[in-house]
Amino acid sequence: MRSPIFAWARHSSRRHFASVSDAPRISQTVIEKVVQKYAVGLPEGKVVKAGDYVMIRPEHVMTHDNTGPVISKFKSIGATRIKDPHQPVFTLDHDVQNKSAKNLSKYATIEGFARQHGIDFYPAGRGIGHQVLVEEGYAFPHTLTVASDSHSNMYGGVGCVGTPIVRTDAAALWATGQTWWQVPRMVKVELKGKLSPGVTGKDVIVALCGSFNKDEVLNAAIEFTGDGVSALSVDDRLTISNMTTEWGALVGLFPVDETLLRWYDRVLAKLELRTFSSPSLSGVSAIPPPPEHPRINRRRLDSLKAAPITSDADALYSTHLVLDLSTLVPHVSGPNSVKVSKPLPALEQSHIAIQKAYLLSCTNARASDIAAAAEVVKGHSVAKGVEFYIAAASSEVQREAEGAGDWETLIGAGAKVLPAGCGPCIGLGVGLLEEGETGISATNRNYKGRMGHPKAQAYLASPAVVAASAVKGYICGPDTLSPELLPPTKAPTFFSVDDSTSPGVMSEAALQKEPVLPGFPSTFTGTLLFAPQDNLNTDGIYPGKYTYQDDITLERQAQVVMENYDPSFAGLVASLVQQPGASEVPADTKDGVILVSGYNFGTGSSREQAATALKAAGVPLVIAGSFGDIFKRNAINNGLVCIECPELVADLTREYAKDAARGAGGKNGELTVNKGMRVSVSMEHGGVSVNLPSGEEKRYQVRPVGPSVQELWICGGLEGYVLKTIQAEQ
Repeated sequence: MRSPIFAWARHSSRRHFASVSDAPRISQTVIEKVVQKYAVGLPEGKVVKAGDYVMIRPEHVMTHDNTGPVISKFKSIGATRIKDPHQPVFTLDHDVQNKSAKNLSKYATIEGFARQHGIDFYPAGRGIGHQVLVEEGYAFPHTLTVASDSHSNMYGGVGCVGTPIVRTDAAALWATGQTWWQVPRMVKVELKGKLSPGVTGKDVIVALCGSFNKDEVLNAAIEFTGDGVSALSVDDRLTISNMTTEWGALVGLFPVDETLLRWYDRVLAKLELRTFSSPSLSGVSAIPPPPEHPRINRRRLDSLKAAPITSDADALYSTHLVLDLSTLVPHVSGPNSVKVSKPLPALEQSHIAIQKAYLLSCTNARASDIAAAAEVVKGHSVAKGVEFYIAAASSEVQREAEGAGDWETLIGAGAKVLPAGCGPCIGLGVGLLEEGETGISATNRNYKGRMGHPKAQAYLASPAVVAASAVKGYICGPDTLSPELLPPTKAPTFFSVDDSTSPGVMSEAALQKEPVLPGFPSTFTGTLLFAPQDNLNTDGIYPGKYTYQDDITLERQAQVVMENYDPSFAGLVASLVQQPGASEVPADTKDGVILVSGYNFGTGSSREQAATALKAAGVPLVIAGSFGDIFKRNAINNGLVCIECPELVADLTREYAKDAARGAGGKNGELTVNKGMRVSVSMEHGGVSVNLPSGEEKRYQVRPVGPSVQELWICGGLEGYVLKTIQAEQ
């Protein structure tokens, strides 16, 4: 007999959309509507909203050089067959300069796996995966495509909801076609006005990262709106969406408008001209037209135009940010931080000498970027003592740039060519920054040590500024940049709007009742421990010195959990779990220690042990103001439940944290506050009750986890879910 878990899964595997009923209408953003299309297993009538945990079946999932570890994970969970061979896409792009036998063998193994399973494969040299997915239509408007890479946000530039996943998710997708996702909070970014001549999409996102640098969009899904959007080219949109990752977001979506549709018309025209064709004349056989592209074709574009998806007028956003494009001058990011940006005219006066310049990456190495750089260097040479590295985003981009003469112009000026791929952007191959050097780059990250030596300095700027700096030997703009056509040199006009929302609609959205699956606790209870700390990172939760001890047991993980934050934590939890009567709870209740902490809990590395150690110690559920996204994925993939309750965190901070502020422990200096409080969390309606030391009961409301997370918990985590799904199908 099949378990009720899989009876539910079979019953609910089809996609459900909201049905018309007497219930109040719940508005949605365009991102929520797209996710609704790709959600599986939704209860009948369920309307997808920000904060919901859903099981998704994305259109495509891309992996790159990390395909090798995903193959190992896929095999380790007992999978032998790809659920849908049309869903995965393999693109080799990161370490393409590496010709060692070991790397070539890895690439050959990945290609062999792709051929064996009929998976679309793009070899080293074809280009950076994100660019390939746009060129080949895997990232397509109003679809959901994921990638095991943080810059999958870039797909939002063409109206595709793109978001990153981790390797375990990729393996699960190969095996089952689906994985879970928590829909991020929605943020509206309104772009007003029009850019001045010489100001680009790169300047927009560099200014946004530097202006709104207080985590305003952390772990959010951004929807770009406003009258300024229509004047942005698709290449500018791709650049902006790409770097919403550095801004802290999980999605960066532009609308599907006339600008985008005209761009696709031009792409389609190029595809139709890739071979000759002719009509049949006087009985002479015609040369047939080329076969229709499987993803970018007239039928699909016509369908897109016929059924547009837009946000509802009363859709809800957690934040509304505004940037006036007409007040923006070219900006430069750095050094060594995307959260620091300066107007170029001010920085130019400092004459910051450079030794290396880079025009490459998925951010800014498209044909228009190369053309802009070529226009700057035309008639000039790269300055003495400067190395200028160029690499196209793809082989198609390079072919187009060569045809336009721009590639030859850059080479003639002294630029050094690298193969289409990530290269120096990820710190691989030749041309890296050496100790004491300064570089300026059109890439997306200038973190300390990323592009070379930790004692080097890296700045980010637009392709034209990078090219001009390479020619003059210091950070500067091109000669064609006219101060008379630019607004005054100062910070751009930006502000946050306090949108009033309807409490009634908000409560309907937040309080949708979640069904509780058989086998999942209807309630979590336990002693409340409070760690009054924001940004409690994975090193604090699980020390790095244990991370690569592959034979360490779960019991040992429990003994060292939180060691770097509070060495007494593990012993305290163990004593509470072993208290008499701790196991005397109803069958549908999970008892343990409930940990409450501040904001961005679990930020830092991707180590899974930060989650497994807490769970092994006897912590079945963590409540925080917010979570680091990768920690949350690892937690849920391993059966540790995460709940956000800012109100509870605020109350505990006010009552029990030193000076009523997080960061210095409790009022008595203790790092973990234990006041003997009991907490109960309902998984059906999201009610949280806390029994205070005074005997008073305080209640809170949270969003309970949905069936997708519940099913993973019942199966012992994502790997268990995948294994049982495979067994059920067999």
